[in-house]
Amino acid sequence: MTGVRTVRAYLRSHGRAPSSLLDRYVAVFALLLLTAVVGHPLTSMLAGLAEQARPAHMGAGVALLALALAGFLGAARAAGPVLLPAPDAFWLLLSPLDRRGLLGRTGRVLLLVAGAAGVLLGIGLLAVLGAPDQLVWRVLGALVLGVSATVGGMALAVLGQSAPSWQFWLTAAMTVLLVLAVVAVSGRLRTVLATAAAAPLPAVAAAAAGVALASGLLVRRAWASLDRIPARTLLSASTRAGHVATAAVSLDPGALTWIAEDNHWRARRLTSRRWPSSLPAPVALAWHDWRRLTRRPGRLVAVTATAALPSVLAQAGGSPALAGMTVLAGGMAVAAMHTSGARRDSDNPALARLIGIGLRPALAARALLPALMSGVWTTAALAALSGAGGEAWWMFGPLVAPALAAGALRMARRSPVDHSLPVIDTPGGAIPTGPLLWAARGVDLALLGCLPAAVALTAPPAAPASYLVAQGVWGVAVLAAYVLRARAA
Repeated sequence: MTGVRTVRAYLRSHGRAPSSLLDRYVAVFALLLLTAVVGHPLTSMLAGLAEQARPAHMGAGVALLALALAGFLGAARAAGPVLLPAPDAFWLLLSPLDRRGLLGRTGRVLLLVAGAAGVLLGIGLLAVLGAPDQLVWRVLGALVLGVSATVGGMALAVLGQSAPSWQFWLTAAMTVLLVLAVVAVSGRLRTVLATAAAAPLPAVAAAAAGVALASGLLVRRAWASLDRIPARTLLSASTRAGHVATAAVSLDPGALTWIAEDNHWRARRLTSRRWPSSLPAPVALAWHDWRRLTRRPGRLVAVTATAALPSVLAQAGGSPALAGMTVLAGGMAVAAMHTSGARRDSDNPALARLIGIGLRPALAARALLPALMSGVWTTAALAALSGAGGEAWWMFGPLVAPALAAGALRMARRSPVDHSLPVIDTPGGAIPTGPLLWAARGVDLALLGCLPAAVALTAPPAAPASYLVAQGVWGVAVLAAYVLRARAA
């Protein structure tokens, strides 16, 4: 039977030309140049970690690391994680070739991705716990712990793709990480974390060896399960990866949102209800956005829980300016999550005209939900931030909501990326103006509308009353001006 290597060699011989010696020289030279550029800042940063950890920031730092690892596991499960390029998935996957040999290259890529994420996690762990002595060995131990955690988590995601029973353990691991984050940020692990930061080197080595052994066992089992992954699962993951690659090549990230929405609702049977006749016509038009919100309570709970992240960031040692900008960015993201109706109106203007409601009344009605959700989220985030030691800044939450809603509507109604725009040459390299203007559309209006609040949150004044008044008036004015000046796409 023909092997996988023979088939791949045949395809390479009939595709692009093989790599020459010059190509390999360029690749090695680029790798050495990258090492030389990154090496000095990295060693300087690691040398700066050779100090005692701060107990007040330790719990929040561990919480952020736990959330990062849980997010990594969630992203791995959402991606597949085992997938193939579209030609291999649709031509080689269903052939009698050895499944494990066909997926071996993907497994090695996943191992490299998990290793890179583990290095970042290990550096973060070292920054949280510190290195009071023997810096080299403690750096090595932290890196081994971080890489073992991410590699083991990736192996668990692969096992979950091959057998549904492993999905329970992956979900349990993510739940444990979320509980650990909550307990750590509450301060109940301060004694345990202080003991771990001052642990002797033999204890660190034993912990690193144990985690590495468990990770190795998971990797071995995941490698053995590659040939048991159902073809339907691999085809689905490969199709999603193809959509992501297409959106990345065309620089149209908005397509990813539609793909995620369609995949979520396609497999669900929804009950129909009578259109609300007691509401005004523009509000009734925007009613399906509210219905969409109530049909996804899990996402609503998850979004609400993220309101504590700015407070955790402040407890971990983040500056007030960073925490304040995180609140505004999070409020903008929450507002943008509830503008599906405006996006569909912009993508299909003919259908929007057939409804018989003017553009401005429709936009004003569609601004209610993003304004409400972003106002609630920013109020909760600022209240938690005030409880972490700041002033009572929660009153800015409802006041920035109109400006955030205006920015979210502008973002939802933007057109695709215009790649015909010129490229700006800078000392740091060429910058394409098309993607840059596309990314700034919506964010610019939100930042303009939140200018008084941004100034007050980044540089807290002694008396914020004037900033509150200015933000209340300016935010409503920005939303009103955007609605009144809006034009059909």
